[in-house]
Amino acid sequence: MIYNNLLYFLTAIFIFSMATVPPVPTLPAILALLAFLVLAVVFDRYAARVFRRVDTSESSEYFKAEKRVAAAGLLVYVFMVFGLDLKYYLVFLSFGGRLPALTNIAGLLVFFLLLVILWGRARKSYERVFARKYRRSVFIYSNIKANLPIVLPWMILTVLYDLVGLAPWPWLQQAMASIWGDVFFFGTFLIFVFIFFPPLVKTLWGCRKVEEGPLRDHLVAFCEKQNFSAELYIWPLFEGRVITAGVMGVIPGLRYILLTPALLETMTIDELDSVMAHEIGHAKRFHLPLYVFLIGGFVLAGGFLAEPLYYYFFSRDYFYSFVAAVNLSPEVVRNVVIAVPALLFLLIFFRYIFGYFMRNFERQADLHVFDVQGNSRAIISAFEKIAILSGNIREQPSWHHFGIGERVDFLHKCEREPALIRQHHRKVGTSLLLYIGILFGSILFVQSLSFEKSMAAYEEKYVKADLLYNAKQEEDPAHWLFFAGNFLLENNFEERAVIAFDMAVQMEPRQPDILNNYSWLLLTAEDIELRDPEKALEYARSAAAVKPSGYILDTLATALWANELVDQAIEVERRAAYADPEKAEYYQSQIEKFGKITYQEELEEQMSRQLPAILSGTGEEV
Repeated sequence: MIYNNLLYFLTAIFIFSMATVPPVPTLPAILALLAFLVLAVVFDRYAARVFRRVDTSESSEYFKAEKRVAAAGLLVYVFMVFGLDLKYYLVFLSFGGRLPALTNIAGLLVFFLLLVILWGRARKSYERVFARKYRRSVFIYSNIKANLPIVLPWMILTVLYDLVGLAPWPWLQQAMASIWGDVFFFGTFLIFVFIFFPPLVKTLWGCRKVEEGPLRDHLVAFCEKQNFSAELYIWPLFEGRVITAGVMGVIPGLRYILLTPALLETMTIDELDSVMAHEIGHAKRFHLPLYVFLIGGFVLAGGFLAEPLYYYFFSRDYFYSFVAAVNLSPEVVRNVVIAVPALLFLLIFFRYIFGYFMRNFERQADLHVFDVQGNSRAIISAFEKIAILSGNIREQPSWHHFGIGERVDFLHKCEREPALIRQHHRKVGTSLLLYIGILFGSILFVQSLSFEKSMAAYEEKYVKADLLYNAKQEEDPAHWLFFAGNFLLENNFEERAVIAFDMAVQMEPRQPDILNNYSWLLLTAEDIELRDPEKALEYARSAAAVKPSGYILDTLATALWANELVDQAIEVERRAAYADPEKAEYYQSQIEKFGKITYQEELEEQMSRQLPAILSGTGEEV
């Protein structure tokens, strides 16, 4: 169940992270709260009905019911996030966006609350199956502690990342903003996990040391023969009735082998030795660091590949044709297009790629018994016993361990053909090399491509589609685009302002204020590449013909001056002073400037002032 819960939590985290905060929620707060409560009640009723049907003492039936209700809870959570705008109501926890991790953790806690409902309804079935009485609160608390290690690393990582971003050191923030900064931070965090996480998990799971005595002495001596050291702990998983073992930690002194009471009670000494050999095999083959490497490689590749592919896809015309066809906000469509494939890829990675390595690592650990005991009779006997006592699960498939029957059959084959052991180890090594090759090959290939054109095309097309969608929601689209352009210009988003003004002009080609402001932007943009004096003159003349006010005539005069028509510029500026005598002093200064310096000279002077700042990396990009 732990592996299934890992997938559920990963999905919940990903879903909430992909949700956006709308400016206005779909429902008013009171109705939204009522809808949340109704969903919780409906989910509670569903969970109660499912667990009422678990009327056998088979643990496998209980786990099936738990899996079914958890999957339903995930669907309810998806509706809460996207249908009821859950993130909108939690975003205040981020302290104005400074600590978004707090909002994300709160979102995950909502999913935890759905699981609390699940555990509350599962209690009676659990008591019947595992023959142990619990108070409801104690049962829920024990399940929270059991599942907390799955999400605790993510919680700590996100909070630390936000805190680093708040540090008053610009150099650190710039470093963390790069992909290599993310890699370094992630690597540092993994070191922290290797050192501190195993003791924490041991405590949360309520493990206790194997008592002193002949059994412990035998197991310690067995480990010493393998030149292996680890603390031995009793693992009370599902009241200790599950027959299993595990190893965690990679550092001697902070490495533990966990053994359930049922395992110790049912296994012979030889069978127990074979189980110990299996767990030691995991350590000898470095499976725990390799698990981290596999996940880290996936995260690294995603960081390098996602952005270029993102820009490429969203610069294509067919995306915007689809946006226009469905008549939805480009942001909504973009988020769905990003979220669905990314979520599928995440699930495919863990279910199939990561699962592939998990299964084959387990098989490697099984094969370690040949090195230790010389044959597989004891571990085969242990597997057959586990299959019978766990509810005849021998032929039950497993996506992360291989089914017990499959494992036993492979061990029998290796008894007959020892060469299969070496072949399997080579298979795992080759698979790891192929994984590394595909990851780094993909990264190098994508990084070798140029996505600058895609980035520029995306910026223009997306902003245009977004502005057009929002404009359609207004009674006067052209004026909305005009105000949007002014707002973008005031906030130094010049490229987006150009797009907004251009769309407004296309809708209202004779509106003088739109023409005037667009013309002024084309003459004075900080980004030199956005300037277009010829187009500015065309728009300024059209504006002045309709509305010859002082500020519009000033724009026309500036456009004439920029196009080297100095005499005409001075004449028009005089008309501006006549039309608006209150600003005569300003217009006179304009006339004096037109006679002293050319537009090109002023432009070169401006560029020379900006160049040192650009070279030092402290100025705005031109």
